[in-house]
Amino acid sequence: MEQRNFHTATALLGLALLVSCQADSEPKFRVEQVREYASALYNRELYHQAIDQYNYCLDSYNLDATEEANINYTIAKIYFERMRDYENALTYYLKIKEFYPESDLLDEVNKRMVECLERLQRSADAQQVLEETALLDPSRAHTKRPGAVVAKIGKRPITTGDLEFQISQLPPFMRPQLNDKSKKAAFLKQYIATELLYDTARRKGLDHDMEVVEAIFQAKKKIMVQKLLEEEISEEVNVRESDVELYYKANRDKYAEKNAEGKVTHVKPLDEVRARVMQDLIKEKQREAYDRLVQRIMRAEAVEIYEDKL
Repeated sequence: MEQRNFHTATALLGLALLVSCQADSEPKFRVEQVREYASALYNRELYHQAIDQYNYCLDSYNLDATEEANINYTIAKIYFERMRDYENALTYYLKIKEFYPESDLLDEVNKRMVECLERLQRSADAQQVLEETALLDPSRAHTKRPGAVVAKIGKRPITTGDLEFQISQLPPFMRPQLNDKSKKAAFLKQYIATELLYDTARRKGLDHDMEVVEAIFQAKKKIMVQKLLEEEISEEVNVRESDVELYYKANRDKYAEKNAEGKVTHVKPLDEVRARVMQDLIKEKQREAYDRLVQRIMRAEAVEIYEDKL
């Protein structure tokens, strides 16, 4: 009986010790509290300490893959943006890429990896990451145009199709100049130089520079507005021959020759100034169509202007 009680007591003691050990190994605080503490350290520029707490979260709590990827990304950002420790930042970006391939952060991770490598003077590795990203996302790959290969940027071929496309983007008056072989070769070199500089700027992360982003936005806005106006106004600007004649008659003095005192000395016939009349009429119709379009949109959007506040 005593022996049985001894074994029972021993078992209970062992169980108590096991429970005690398990209790001691469990985190004392909730993961949300630790993350808030890490964030507070970060806000006070205690970056090493913040990273320690974020790593503690990763080591001590059962987190899902999304949470783990987010914490690793936060650590990488601290190294990259605040400490400018690009090697450690790259380590965590690589960790996300390798262990969390389904993460929504992967696109941004690839960009940051390129920026890290560029800052570490590892341009070739940065270019490789860019090429791998292009393979994963075809929209990032360079558009391939047919033709003989006239140059290469690393493994990327530049074809006659690429060159002719770039020439086609020039103003019409400049294109005939490139019929000369030496001038075309010079243009090709300039095109390659621009591509290299663009790739370098992108690897340095300048596509995220606020001035660049704002300039792109403003340019995009102007292009979109111009495209809208072309579509909306072109439908309304329909000039007939009778319109030209009426406009000419109503504005005959505008096309007349005048002396120094401003008196009409000779009225030019319509046939002599038809092209100019047509151009002026189209411009006037475009202005009218523009005003109608803007007024319609302003009414639809309930725009109010307080001129007394100016």
